[in-house]
Amino acid sequence: MRFLLLNFIGAGIGLAAGFPANSYLEHVKYLASGDLKGRGTGTKGLDKAAGYIARQFKEAGLKVLPAAEGYFQWFDVTVRAEMGPANSLGYRQDSKIVNLKRGEDFLPFNFSATAKVAGCPLVFAGYGITAKEYNYDDYAHLDVKDKCVLILRYEPQEFDEKSVFSAKSYTEHAQLPKKAFNARTHGARAVILVNNMAVRPSETDKLEKFGTTNGPANSGIAFVQMKYEIAERWFQAAGKNLKETVEAIDKDLQPRSFAFADTFQARVDTEVRNVSKRVRNVVGYLPGESDEYIVIGAHYDHLGLGDQHSLAPSQIGKPHFGADDNASGTAGVIELAKHFGAGPKPKRGILFLAFAGEELGLLGSSFYVGQPLLPLEKAAAMINMDMIGRVQNNKVYVGGSGTGSSLQKTLDAAAKQVDLKMDAAEKSGYGSSDHTSFTSKQVPVLFFFSGLHADYHKPSDTWEKIDAEGATKVLRLIAAVTDSLAAAPERPAYVKVEPPKMHSAGAAGGGYGPYFGSIPDFAEIPNGVKFSDVRAGSPAAKAGLKGGDILVEFDGKAIQNLYDYTYALRAKKPGDVVEVKVLRAGQPVAAKVELTERK
Repeated sequence: MRFLLLNFIGAGIGLAAGFPANSYLEHVKYLASGDLKGRGTGTKGLDKAAGYIARQFKEAGLKVLPAAEGYFQWFDVTVRAEMGPANSLGYRQDSKIVNLKRGEDFLPFNFSATAKVAGCPLVFAGYGITAKEYNYDDYAHLDVKDKCVLILRYEPQEFDEKSVFSAKSYTEHAQLPKKAFNARTHGARAVILVNNMAVRPSETDKLEKFGTTNGPANSGIAFVQMKYEIAERWFQAAGKNLKETVEAIDKDLQPRSFAFADTFQARVDTEVRNVSKRVRNVVGYLPGESDEYIVIGAHYDHLGLGDQHSLAPSQIGKPHFGADDNASGTAGVIELAKHFGAGPKPKRGILFLAFAGEELGLLGSSFYVGQPLLPLEKAAAMINMDMIGRVQNNKVYVGGSGTGSSLQKTLDAAAKQVDLKMDAAEKSGYGSSDHTSFTSKQVPVLFFFSGLHADYHKPSDTWEKIDAEGATKVLRLIAAVTDSLAAAPERPAYVKVEPPKMHSAGAAGGGYGPYFGSIPDFAEIPNGVKFSDVRAGSPAAKAGLKGGDILVEFDGKAIQNLYDYTYALRAKKPGDVVEVKVLRAGQPVAAKVELTERK
């Protein structure tokens, strides 16, 4: 859904040619086959997919760019966390030393920091929650600085429909990264979490499998999970009853936090290794008559055998085939490459890109725009396809039409040439796919998407469910848009568009509530949050913050990752003035930001 100048429809190959449904579907079948095992970033399956796409680019007659390595642009990416050998949990009670068994008694979480914490005084901090909006604080009048905190999973009164905490779904205070941030902000050295078996006696006290918990790469604090029965023994040693303590908290929402005796100390050793792999974007170029060009792209990675992003957690370990997400878009890039490669030389060139690492945070596209193989200032527009294989009600969704001065007119003209309804209500170029990386560099974008479905991020996203006829209609629309963009006398001028209100108030600063105005780079860095852009006229922009800044402190709280930033921002309200610290070109810069409310 994106480009086409009214007066130049059909200036290229034309709509009738190309895009046979069976050819398109063959690409999807291979990319979503069991042999590729879900194309997880850093896996052999993704390597096979990269080789396949490169062969298709060669057959289409695409050129290798001088700055690339063949059809590839290589980069390093952290693909997963692994437990190192130095993970242990133990405690000393008076003169007695007890070492717990890893995998049986405890396990670290994949977002734990690597740390050695010995001789650590122990404090029970209830649910580990500070919720000012509910007048509830497990840390009230509790000194946890340089201590280990023992906390419960979830939140109080979880089965009470009248609770101030949500009875239908958990609040953000139940999220483990939020508990980690809260403990770290209060000065704790380590967190020990137990399942709340006091209110779930019929359930099994299972340790969560390492690597399956959603969270940052590094929460900045040692964080482990331990069996409830061990915590019960600790309470007994302190002359208390864990079940009765939980029931008391849930009865009146008054914290029952306390410090264990000085003779009771914990030892928490964690070693979590982030595994890096060398992966590649696949790049092919169709030269034009000028040095300007259009980008057509899609990500070709998926979830592999499943990870914390799987929406079928019980099936982690099985291939998540990713037929629609995003073999469908990748097949579209291949078919468009063959379509334009067989035609006359366009006025503007076309750069075809297949990105790796999208599911881990737009990593491939973020790397590309940081190290472009062609000058980004020569890019007239970027077209992104992510999930175009399940067209419903003959409708395709298009985002970004407001980011280029002529894009809406181009789209409208193209839509008249194809039997396909178009919903282009989302005008901004921001979202959870690779076009966002180009928006941040002020390249006009269009994003084509056929809609979500029940198989999203599950093993059931298979090639048999792909609507090849519907997808090829989308390709004909994109071909018409590309024809127009390639032939137009003037390229679209970039227009900066505010994201819609539905965007999260936490991560990007949009939506209702406190508005900051930054657009984060979703690629995680060791410490802090990098801004890919700052919205014009926003509180952040008025305070002098810029794209490329790295936020390291917000209102006196150290910011380790995007989760920290989200929680710190949500704790404020419109009208608050917060002091932030960023790194700009390696140098610290302080600023005061007056938060506003998005109307």
